[in-house]
Amino acid sequence: RATSPNNDDPEHASRPFDAARDGFVLGEGAAVMVLEEAGQARARDARIYAEIAGFASRSNAFHMTGLRRDGREMAIAIGTALHEAGRDPTDVDYVNAHGSGTKQNDRHETAAFKLSLGDHAYRVPVSSIKSMVGHSLGAIGSLEVAACALALDRQVVPPTANLHNADPECDPDYVPLTARDHRMDVVLSVG
Repeated sequence: RATSPNNDDPEHASRPFDAARDGFVLGEGAAVMVLEEAGQARARDARIYAEIAGFASRSNAFHMTGLRRDGREMAIAIGTALHEAGRDPTDVDYVNAHGSGTKQNDRHETAAFKLSLGDHAYRVPVSSIKSMVGHSLGAIGSLEVAACALALDRQVVPPTANLHNADPECDPDYVPLTARDHRMDVVLSVG
């Protein structure tokens, strides 16, 4: 089962990384961004919210819908994106997690953070905006990039809403319940 049955309480249904989570909550939404070369944006005196410095994508043939517990593929993608950006894991100031709210995904993702970021996985704040907006499937990538750009612009890490009792296997700082002022220059989004 992938989706949460908690439809009677939609504001609290999406609970990424919480021990009582029971699936993702379908959401709707869209985000629009202008992507252009930095030099062109500066030439027209555009307000620049963020720069996309690296990118990577991975998949596996482990299972049709299942994920490996060790987070290996996601960790490789994170490492590749950081390498492409010319950054080390310790440069990351905030991680926007996929954070879907399924037990399997949240544990897989936590393992990937530990594997790719090492001890820094315990020092960097991590959160999931899906706890607030749900999972809009095809649109969520653009929503999360927009959320990361706004987090950088405002120097505020969004919270993981509804995270009252963390799953012991999900032990990094998942920024429970409340947004946090935080100095950041490098954001990693894995959503």
